[in-house]
Amino acid sequence: MKQQNLKTWFKSGSPWVWFTGGGVSIAVIMTIGLLTLIAVRGLGHFWPADVLEGDYRIPGQPAQVLAGELVEAEEVPRAQLAASGLPVSVSGGEFMTRELLKVGNRELYGADFSWVVGEWLDNLRKPANLVALERREWGNFYGYLLGVKESGQLVAEGEAAWAELQPRIERVAELHEQLARLEKKDIGRINHALERLRLKERGLELDGELDAAAQADLAAERAQWDAEYQQLETQLVSLRQAFNRDGILVRTVDGREEEISLGKVVRAYRPNAMGTFDKFGFYFAKLWEFVSDEPREANTEGGIFPAIFGTVMMTLIMALLVTPFGVLAAIYLREYAKQGPLTRMIRIAVNNLAGVPAIVYGVFGLGFFVYVLGGSIDRLFFAEALPAPTFGTPGLLWASLTLAILAVPVVIVATEEGLARIPRALREGSLALGATKAETLWKVVLPMASPAMMTGMILAVARAAGEVAPLMLVGVVKLAPSLPLDGNYPYLHLDQKIMHLGFHIYDVGFQSPNVEAARPLVYATALLLVLVIALLNLSAVFIRNHLREKYKALDH
Repeated sequence: MKQQNLKTWFKSGSPWVWFTGGGVSIAVIMTIGLLTLIAVRGLGHFWPADVLEGDYRIPGQPAQVLAGELVEAEEVPRAQLAASGLPVSVSGGEFMTRELLKVGNRELYGADFSWVVGEWLDNLRKPANLVALERREWGNFYGYLLGVKESGQLVAEGEAAWAELQPRIERVAELHEQLARLEKKDIGRINHALERLRLKERGLELDGELDAAAQADLAAERAQWDAEYQQLETQLVSLRQAFNRDGILVRTVDGREEEISLGKVVRAYRPNAMGTFDKFGFYFAKLWEFVSDEPREANTEGGIFPAIFGTVMMTLIMALLVTPFGVLAAIYLREYAKQGPLTRMIRIAVNNLAGVPAIVYGVFGLGFFVYVLGGSIDRLFFAEALPAPTFGTPGLLWASLTLAILAVPVVIVATEEGLARIPRALREGSLALGATKAETLWKVVLPMASPAMMTGMILAVARAAGEVAPLMLVGVVKLAPSLPLDGNYPYLHLDQKIMHLGFHIYDVGFQSPNVEAARPLVYATALLLVLVIALLNLSAVFIRNHLREKYKALDH
């Protein structure tokens, strides 16, 4: 009886419903768990942790004072510590605690992080007046503020120095923004104009048209730019002097005194004296800096805005390139090509292209787009710039085209499936009313197949936006000095190299000289990459759903 009930239960299909439902549940749980892990480890990096100070007593050595943020702690076998050369006693428990402290002061200690034995660290305390300085170079500095200097003269000491410090840091931040704007925007505009003038002169020389009148015109224009540059240079020198005017005297926890220019300090705070609301304000300021600022300290500090911009820009250009080619190819294969062995072979080839490793597309893009196509463009249109390449070098355009070639099979397959689902009666009805085949295709078939086209574009964006391997060959770099979009003609510089979130994760995670400092940024950047791709996909999904609702009535 039980066997009969079991057979009936299997025949009803219920076990397969449970199996598939369980598989979906496991996949959802794993995805949520992964995103939660990335979010916790990445976003927790920006929280201002308390800075501990304690006496570190290594057996047989004088006690030393240490200060730093506790990053992690782990239990390790006593024998392992003894094997590493530490004077560990064989008596006691089997395990000892090893703690990783972010001690900062890299120019003094040689490293930002240090492993210590927890049992040797005692008399732990959290001094309220312990200052953490976030610097533009050399990482964080932990110590005590002794005084504030202006033009080499001491203007405040003790507790008064802390009240004097904050407005001066705000002043330095404003001057830093003015310097960046002057160097990148104003002086960058002049340098761009002078380079265009040089290329124009070289082009006239190659064409044999560089006569005395042309030289005089070029010299006059160059003189105008040089005069403007001299004015900006005077402003630049004045700003730099004001930027480096102030300094501070600090003392480390082990008694060493240092003088630090405020031009090197991004912010100063006392984490042990901060309340909950102060820490939340600090947290969101750091989070905003992460998504809006430029990287520094070998990409382990600052923000990643250039990588966000490069990822979005490249993906949008890729989508604009891949959609027309993929749709036109699908239309030809479904609507015009004779359905025979050749067409079937083309479809098989398209499906196989979707499984080609991404690095192969990168090699193809480097060989064909960069060297062949880009080199030909340089010889035809940018001869005055040779031997320096313009398009004959990796850049934004070639990275986008390489990703478009990588994603075009996905768009072709999705669009073909959408065209195949359009009822034949609609085509025949349109033709019966006197429309041509082209008019039927353009006004009836393609609008109804547009949701499928958007589905193909969504899949293409999801496939291409996270690729890293091909981009390393065709245009993505560790650090790009400027964005490919600015106020200089032609405004969008397709020949420039860019940063990318995926490559940024690879670089910070595997190429960084400061592994411990880079680790939380790997998680934060990975979370941001997921969010950027999700936002791009959701935008496409919204458009697809709108089109689906618009043409739903025609489908019945």
